Amino acid sequence: MSLRFGTDGVRGVANSELTPDFALSLGRAAARVLGGSHLLVGTDTRASADLLASAFAAGAMAEGMGVELLGVLPTPGVAFLCERHDAGGAVISASHNPFADNGIKLFARGGRKLPDDTEARIEAELAGLGAPTRTGADVGRLLPAGADTADYVEHLVGALGGRRLDGLRIVLDCANGAASPLAGEVFAAAGASIEVLGAGPDGVNINAGCGATHPEAVAEAVRRRGADLGLAFDGDADRLIAVDAAGDVVDGDHVIAVCALDLHARGALHDGAVVVTVMTNLGFRHAMTAHGVRVVETAVGDRYVLEALDAGRYSLGGEQSGHVIFRDLATTGDGMLTGLLLADVVARTGRPLADLASVMTRLPQVLVNVRVAHRRPDLLDALLPDVTAAQRALGDRGRVLVRPSGTEPLVRVMVEAPTDVEARTVADDLAAAVERLTAA
Repeated sequence: MSLRFGTDGVRGVANSELTPDFALSLGRAAARVLGGSHLLVGTDTRASADLLASAFAAGAMAEGMGVELLGVLPTPGVAFLCERHDAGGAVISASHNPFADNGIKLFARGGRKLPDDTEARIEAELAGLGAPTRTGADVGRLLPAGADTADYVEHLVGALGGRRLDGLRIVLDCANGAASPLAGEVFAAAGASIEVLGAGPDGVNINAGCGATHPEAVAEAVRRRGADLGLAFDGDADRLIAVDAAGDVVDGDHVIAVCALDLHARGALHDGAVVVTVMTNLGFRHAMTAHGVRVVETAVGDRYVLEALDAGRYSLGGEQSGHVIFRDLATTGDGMLTGLLLADVVARTGRPLADLASVMTRLPQVLVNVRVAHRRPDLLDALLPDVTAAQRALGDRGRVLVRPSGTEPLVRVMVEAPTDVEARTVADDLAAAVERLTAA
């Protein structure tokens, strides 16, 4: 087995690292571990999607599992349909990665991402797979369409509780990805006046100069049109990055802050708490404390956010990257749902997005990715003296975080400080320490 589960499924260069053989084997292993009678499989718009979806489906069917191919559908749409139909699922997508990459994300029955122990069981099955044993009538089949994507659209619009976005001018950027067939329909049904960008996927243009990873495209369109706000999704539409009327970026931290305070003011933020990851900006924590909202912190990854949400029965959580989970409405981050609810706050309050987002002041944050040839299990221990010294120098004015990437051969060094210069200096010093230790 050449690939292992990272922060969000498995990823690699399609047909090179992530091969049809591996997808078939993963389909077999997933069918054995996840159980149930059938799996739902959706994709984003990459050229390799059909290749890998077909192989994964064949593997699941080799183990007697029925498979329903949903075609292009956002990751949260697959999760929603898995929940509605009590099925497991898979999404063939590498999210915000370039088009040549692809990935496979798995959902347990009910539309939840897999906990670590379930991923470990699947990896163990992969390591020990023998030849398939099912023959004749015991093999699985492709199932006719039963999960209707119209239910997902209805669910999204219904999240507004009958409220409308009439009068709001919104620019949508679909990243030439999975939101392309649906986003315009959803926001038009909610009453917004819309312009849609990045909704012409050709298999290779996903995330290319557009979407959540390139918000400058939607920012320019918002300024040109004089729109109220812009909403940019990533390739599989589980993330949202917004821009205000001036084209300034409103990232996941600000979106969560706006929505948390709105829910809190309406008595709908359970236990007065919001769940975020260790990457969330220190300015967010300061803003929540000032407004009496408790912050619960998790490791990086929206599945860990979900685990904390469920453990505390909290209402809202997410990541700086734009994964936002409204737990009363979804089992995973959903870019379109988040965009609708953010726009709803603007519409209900009559306040511009820039004004709402000003509730938190973002501290300068520098992130340095250090590429490493080999993972070193004791790296964080070896770095502890450097990290401790850096944090002591910053004190309460800043924050230091060093962690290995869950998806790439990188060590991520993050520093927050009162000024960009100070954050950059500390981050560069720590990155040099990482390079020194990993080269040894």
